[in-house]
Amino acid sequence: MSVAADVSTPSVSLYCNETAGDALCSNNADGVSEINSAYFPVDIDESYIDNILVSELHQMPETELITRFPGIPESGSAHQETLNWMLKVHAHYRFRPETAYLSANYFHCFMLSHALQKGKGWPLQLLAVACLSVAAKLEETRVPSLLDIQTLEPRFLFKPSTVQRMELLVMSSLKWRLHIITPFSFLHYFIAKLSNLSSRSKNLILARSSDLIISTCRVMNILAYTPSTIAAAAVLWVTDQSIGCPKLECFHDRINKEMVKGCYNLIKQNTPQLSRGKALDATMPGKCLAKKCWRKDFKSGQDMSPSKC
Repeated sequence: MSVAADVSTPSVSLYCNETAGDALCSNNADGVSEINSAYFPVDIDESYIDNILVSELHQMPETELITRFPGIPESGSAHQETLNWMLKVHAHYRFRPETAYLSANYFHCFMLSHALQKGKGWPLQLLAVACLSVAAKLEETRVPSLLDIQTLEPRFLFKPSTVQRMELLVMSSLKWRLHIITPFSFLHYFIAKLSNLSSRSKNLILARSSDLIISTCRVMNILAYTPSTIAAAAVLWVTDQSIGCPKLECFHDRINKEMVKGCYNLIKQNTPQLSRGKALDATMPGKCLAKKCWRKDFKSGQDMSPSKC
């Protein structure tokens, strides 16, 4: 571990003692993620979905900022290593999935609007710690200290005062708009549109769609898509639903089908098809057949531009 000029060197005591896992949810003997059926409410408020579909449009970054990313020097291996560390810490502390999405979103948005020092690794690491800390404070009920959150062999260890100053810079850069809509706000609604599924099957799709969304945080170009678009594409991918199905509007009539296709193709470009699970029959309203297929190991793809359909 390297030590920057303004860092602290005392040993780090972990805030949580549980064993970290790579997956969002723990697996039982059958290899199926265990999720409480309470995740799926009987009634889903349609007016709430309508409102957040409108609100999400106001939180999208400007197009010219997104197009700048391929030219950012830090978008290579150091960038990916830093994001991987963030997601490992997220899994270690068993944070909510929203925390992963928010921290990566803060991280990418800051990089798009600020030029970090070239040739030095510590600015990226400091930014990662600050973004993860801010997201955790917003979403979690128990938050590790600014020293404890710097676990799992970070490249640099920073003083709490240094992290606090970076937190303020991040929040100021985001104009204090921290509580944004995430793809997880739409997952239950979209999965409920899949018919002929047991509660167990819906929970399985929920867990694996959530895992996939967390994995997409590594790809900067995902910022080009709204949270609802990401959620819809993730559900389609996990269930192996045909992206060309004319009944895509079954999710919601305000969903931009071309954007969903572009996001789906971005996932396809960056996700090797390494593993398939047991077939899970699911039918979209309108007879669009779907079978569950889970792909692992979402790889980096910053050089991939959103696909145009």
